[in-house]
Amino acid sequence: MKEIGLVFLLVFTISCKRESEKPLDKETSKTPIAFGKELFESKGNCVACHLKDQKVIGPSIVEIAKTYKTQNADIVAFLKEEAKPIVDPSQYEVMKTNFAITKKMSDEELKAIEAYIYSSLK
Repeated sequence: MKEIGLVFLLVFTISCKRESEKPLDKETSKTPIAFGKELFESKGNCVACHLKDQKVIGPSIVEIAKTYKTQNADIVAFLKEEAKPIVDPSQYEVMKTNFAITKKMSDEELKAIEAYIYSSLK
């Protein structure tokens, strides 16, 4: 009987530990814009080539937002490599290396990055 109690205690302890190690759900704890900014500056490494209002290697965030809004295009589809480049096609080859990162992102993450990009127009 003690063995069953010990097994239950062990399973309970392990399951509680795993639960506490899970990261917080970022989509629910932050606004999409804040989450998108975080992804843009960290996991996506987008900030290495794109600044808010200045062209570095790639076009500025403002230029991207204006172009996609004007043309009613889909930023998420582009980040999934399912749409052609429309802002600065000459830089497409450079951007291709980042598709390895963006294609692994969830739709929620990509939509958050899109929300962050569009927020630059406000």
